[in-house]
Amino acid sequence: MSFLAIDIGNTRLKWAQYASPQPGAAVLAQGAAFLETIDELADAQWKNLAPPTSMLGCNVAGDAVRRRVEEQLELWDLSPRWAVSTAHDGGVRNGYDHPGRLGADRWVALIGARSHAHARGLDGPVLVVMIGTAVTVDALDGEGRFLGGFILPGHGIMLRALESGTAGLHVPTGEVRDFPTNTSDALTSGGTFAITGAIEHMHRRLQRHCGRAPITLMTGGAGWKVSPHLDIPHELVESLIFDGLLALQAHRLAL
Repeated sequence: MSFLAIDIGNTRLKWAQYASPQPGAAVLAQGAAFLETIDELADAQWKNLAPPTSMLGCNVAGDAVRRRVEEQLELWDLSPRWAVSTAHDGGVRNGYDHPGRLGADRWVALIGARSHAHARGLDGPVLVVMIGTAVTVDALDGEGRFLGGFILPGHGIMLRALESGTAGLHVPTGEVRDFPTNTSDALTSGGTFAITGAIEHMHRRLQRHCGRAPITLMTGGAGWKVSPHLDIPHELVESLIFDGLLALQAHRLAL
């Protein structure tokens, strides 16, 4: 009854094989690949895996990338299934104006956050933050309703936009400083504090709305860069998308 979870982002594909399709299941194997190399998965990372019984994936990289991954999945007798946003699933109600237009990664992360909180006996609001190519900051109330959220550019996009739109400005690597005194540090600090400011703003809004402070769960490949500079209690949860895929699969099996 092993289960394969796949998370296709804008830059990388991450995967994990679990002993069963249940939240908290043991991880049997895991890995990652840049999108440029996913055509090698069947002959490399997946070659010696025990055939999974089922799979569920989350994809934000488009149909062409999805088809390339499905070709690799032909290694096994497996029907590919992909998460899509709906009005209600996995214990979360989707408050988006058009529920189907919510990004699949945001939807799955919300379900993962709800599952993660419940596994720890927490029933209050949750602030769900993903730090990647783009940044999303999403509010989930204590009843599992997605209230809405922010989307803003990730740090790399911010810096490239400044470089392309400002004559003579080149973007070297800087440090995050409280009071930057050179251009490199000013750019790096500005991007970082733009992100943390959005997170802290939504945290205050969600606390006012729900009457209690939310727990803040952060995930994404660049979360470790932002985490040291965020002035609210928070937890880095690298597996949040996978937690959501496990919760979705378990919910469907229970129907």
